[in-house]
Amino acid sequence: MDSIDNKILNLLQQDITLPVAEIAERVNLSTTPCWKRIKRLEENGVIKARVALLDSAKVGAGVSVFVHIKTQQHEEQWLTRFAHSISRFDEVMECYRMAGEWDYLLRVATRDIESFDRFYKKLISEVDGLTDVTSSFAMEEIKFSTRLPLSNC
Repeated sequence: MDSIDNKILNLLQQDITLPVAEIAERVNLSTTPCWKRIKRLEENGVIKARVALLDSAKVGAGVSVFVHIKTQQHEEQWLTRFAHSISRFDEVMECYRMAGEWDYLLRVATRDIESFDRFYKKLISEVDGLTDVTSSFAMEEIKFSTRLPLSNC
């Protein structure tokens, strides 16, 4: 990737609906080479998907909860089962295996505390091997971005 690819990616992260001709103009390329760069970025997996970002509150998923998980299970088979189990929960927006005090961190989106409670009960009943699960409710979203910083790349 070069600086032109970074410029293209920054533009696409801001607005995926920009016409290729406009992107090409902004990065000082003609349309065809710009389109080829975008296609190459998609084929190489740099651009993973083209999606619409929704307002979580307006679609009934405005409560953000961060769930910390500890387990004594660290063998490969359990990790595979855990990842498969977590992927089945629509409420789980992100899941990370962590270093430090907690083994996993989930970001969960639900309608309200009652729906989170249903999620929590289902989580602890369906996922074996969890030794400690604690949750923190976000009071206010200060910053949310899907835009990755490419200026330092």
